[in-house]
Amino acid sequence: MTIYESDLPGVGKKFEVELEDGQRLVIVTHNTGKREVYLKANPDADGDKLFEVSDRLARKIGTILEGAYFQPVQAEAVETMLSDDTYLEWYNVSETAEIAGQTLEQADIRDRTGVSVIAIQRGDDLISPPTPETVLRVDDTLVVIGEREECAEFETLLGDEV
Repeated sequence: MTIYESDLPGVGKKFEVELEDGQRLVIVTHNTGKREVYLKANPDADGDKLFEVSDRLARKIGTILEGAYFQPVQAEAVETMLSDDTYLEWYNVSETAEIAGQTLEQADIRDRTGVSVIAIQRGDDLISPPTPETVLRVDDTLVVIGEREECAEFETLLGDEV
C-alpha cells in the first residue's frame, strides 16, 4: 500500500491511498479540520466525493477504523501513528516475553528501548498510568508510545511471537 501526500496551499493536505483494486481513496484535510473523502477509479480519474465530516467526527471514525473500540481479529500488535515518527502501539505479553514477571522498574523498558509504557490492560482492568512497581504479567496488553525504531526494539523484549 502506497500513500501519497501533497500540500494544498491555503487549504491543507491531500492524501491518496492506493487500494488493492487500483482505486485510490483521497482524503483532503482542511486547515479548519474538516475532512473530505473521495474515491478515484484510477490515478488519472476524477474523484467522486463520498462524504465530508468535521474534525471531531473524523477522529471518532478514525479510532473506530483503527480498532480502538473493537478488533474483529485477535492481533499481536495494534499501532496508531501520532506523527511521522511517533507511534502509539498495543502489545500482548506472551509466555516467552523476557519482561514477563518483571516489574516495570526491573524491565527498564524506557532506558533499554526508548518507548514508554503508558497503560496496561489486564483483563477488564486498565492500569493507567502504571507505576514502577507494576508487575508485567503474561496476557497483559501494554500500551506504549515511541518512535518506529524504538517500538521495533521493544518488540525484541516480547519474544518471537510478535
